[in-house]
Amino acid sequence: MEKLLILLGIVHIIAVVSTQGTGSDQVSNPCVGVKSCGECIATSPLCGWCADQEYAKTGRDRCDMLVNLKAEGCSKANISNPSNDIDYVDNKQVQDGSGTGDAIQIQPQTVKIKIRPNNPETFTMTFRLAENYPVDLYYLMDLSNSMADDKEKLAALGNKIADSMSNITKNFRLGFGSFVDKVVMPYVSTVPSKLQSPCPGCEPPYSFKNQLKLDTNTNLFEEYVRKARVSGNLDAPEGGFDAIMQAVMCKNHIGWRDVSRKLLLFSTDAGFHFAGDGKLGGIVKPNDGLCHLGNDGKYTEAENQDYPSVSQISTKIRENSVNMIFAVTEDQLPVYNRLSKYIEGSEATKLANDSSNIVLVIEQNYKRITSKVQMNTQFAENITVKFKSRCKGGDLVETNVCEELAIGDSVTFEVSVSVADCPADPSKRTRTFSVYPVGLSEKLDITLDLICECECETSAFEQKASPNCNGQGTLECGQCTCDKGRYGKQCECDGSQSTSDKSLAECINPNSTSNVICSGRGECVCGVCECFPRRAHSAQKYSGKYCHCDDYSCSYHNNQLCGGHGRCSCGDCLCEEGYEGDACECPMSNATCMTSGGVLCNGNGVCECGVCKCDADSHFKGPTCEECPTCPGKCQENKDCALCKGFQTGDYTTEQCLEKCAHVTPVDSIDEDEVNRNDQKNMCQFSDEEDDCRYFFTYEYVENNKVVVEVQKTKVCPESVNILAIILGTIGGIVLVGLILLLIWKLWTTIHDRREFAKFEKETQNAKWDTEGNPLYNPATTTFHNPAFDQPN
Repeated sequence: MEKLLILLGIVHIIAVVSTQGTGSDQVSNPCVGVKSCGECIATSPLCGWCADQEYAKTGRDRCDMLVNLKAEGCSKANISNPSNDIDYVDNKQVQDGSGTGDAIQIQPQTVKIKIRPNNPETFTMTFRLAENYPVDLYYLMDLSNSMADDKEKLAALGNKIADSMSNITKNFRLGFGSFVDKVVMPYVSTVPSKLQSPCPGCEPPYSFKNQLKLDTNTNLFEEYVRKARVSGNLDAPEGGFDAIMQAVMCKNHIGWRDVSRKLLLFSTDAGFHFAGDGKLGGIVKPNDGLCHLGNDGKYTEAENQDYPSVSQISTKIRENSVNMIFAVTEDQLPVYNRLSKYIEGSEATKLANDSSNIVLVIEQNYKRITSKVQMNTQFAENITVKFKSRCKGGDLVETNVCEELAIGDSVTFEVSVSVADCPADPSKRTRTFSVYPVGLSEKLDITLDLICECECETSAFEQKASPNCNGQGTLECGQCTCDKGRYGKQCECDGSQSTSDKSLAECINPNSTSNVICSGRGECVCGVCECFPRRAHSAQKYSGKYCHCDDYSCSYHNNQLCGGHGRCSCGDCLCEEGYEGDACECPMSNATCMTSGGVLCNGNGVCECGVCKCDADSHFKGPTCEECPTCPGKCQENKDCALCKGFQTGDYTTEQCLEKCAHVTPVDSIDEDEVNRNDQKNMCQFSDEEDDCRYFFTYEYVENNKVVVEVQKTKVCPESVNILAIILGTIGGIVLVGLILLLIWKLWTTIHDRREFAKFEKETQNAKWDTEGNPLYNPATTTFHNPAFDQPN
């Protein structure tokens, strides 16, 4: 655990350094400014308290990140860093129900955790859907007159219900109750004759009546259902909420067992009255949520108390681990579907008009309820509880629900518990809450004992009038708690005396041209400067006897103060052995400039500050001047590895690929712009002979001159020619052009014919004929003249 916390601290410091590299010196250190050990350990699991007497001389706060405390020399024995502890008080194995013992579905049953604030504790719990788990089914039926046919059908199906449930569990009990409404106007007619018989053959009205206590003799169910008579009321909604409250709360009257799956089946064809409706009948007293059944099994406070609210019903059902099944007719199903969303572990389902499907309803809803486990918490205010599970396989995800379970299936949940802070009242530092599966009475009880004090804060470790506090205070966790009238880190200052000029003079830097106390960066306390942080809530403080030093203003390299190879002291980097430079950025060794063959910069450059500067007139580049872009080299060497790692093809076998190509990583895509900007990355491309596609990969040199290759997972392939499409397209084009030409010819001939016909009609209309004769007619006779017989004039 300690190693884990140190690792977390290192990660945090890396994040801090990265922030500094962006120009901000404000460090997100949660331990800053904490003054007591108890408050320190409650702040973060990364924080610890150093009780070492000598630690005060470092000028750092006693409450700091663990990695800082160790770096500053605080001994492990003096660091207060308590860890969580879990004790499995009751951890019986899950088991099926049998004649020798009850079924156990949850493991563990009781745990006790000593937990540190803001330090989550995670443990596993198991849920197993046990065989022969006890089942109590109480049938709560609306016996208003409209449900008469349902009652007869239910009586006939009583044994079938028992037979169906016996296939699921051998430990089954069945009970029966009925309800109508409050015997008050306007819900029920108060005419005397109607109070005796609201309808022909009906029983006097009542609110709720427990007809049959839960019993293993299921034959009694049929008998009591047949004996029960229907009754009548006036308005449409019924008093079902009164009945539910009494059926849930009257545990002894109904016969609910402590360890069982409690099913309350609510059957009706109407809506329900709820809190506030009682005012219509002059009832203003709120429902008290308690049991009020008389010796005759009837609800005695129906006319005195209002109906329960939805919230009351939901709370009582959750507290008593009851599963509600609303079996209602189709017209009421939307209302009860909405109601079931507000009641934990409830279901709403369609009931046939005569309840003929009740056996199927019970069987289906029981399987639906039992095939799902949902973990929830009770009394866990101000406690954060998270669940993770793989359910019946798959990835570990954050969920408190697992579904599709069958009898005998087990699921494991990872339960994470955390508390944000410590209560000021010590009596409230021990809390107990429960984790339970919805609809079951079994639960896991968890007792939390908050770690809000360090061991060194107890009276056994206090040193009153300690010499380390000049006899003027109590030494507690390495620091002094001064007596009244004294102050200072060692209670060396007398508060009754004003600060003398002599003590102030001791806080002025003699090498400074100004007479500013503590360089304006601290407070003078009894002649000693106590330096301020560089920023509010920052772990970075000014240092030095006169607070004249800034240990965070040194040069940076690679976003790290002093290049990560030195320590900043009063503005200057004190480099580690083997490094030099203003930011300790230069390794004194030439090892990073050597090629694998032991040649300095491959003979093509000089080594400066651990980096090769390649000759300008050469064609070589890279970390050791070995890379020649115009020469065959790493591209050719890695082409086969790129094929086998990126596409599982090429000349290498699987074993050769694993052996020779560990440095190759497939990536989704390669950004060419990034490669062009990065001088260390080189692009390679080749054609795959198998499919004539081009594939791409890059390589670059990393630490110790190792080559890293990234191959793009997708190839660039030439588009294939679809011969069939070309042929069909050509044929289609020819046919189309032919059709177009045919249409043009047809259009032209049609226009030409119409013009000729119009011309003919016009000529016909303009023709002038001789009215004396037909020029086309030739007579049948011919006349000749004899000139000899011509008459003279």
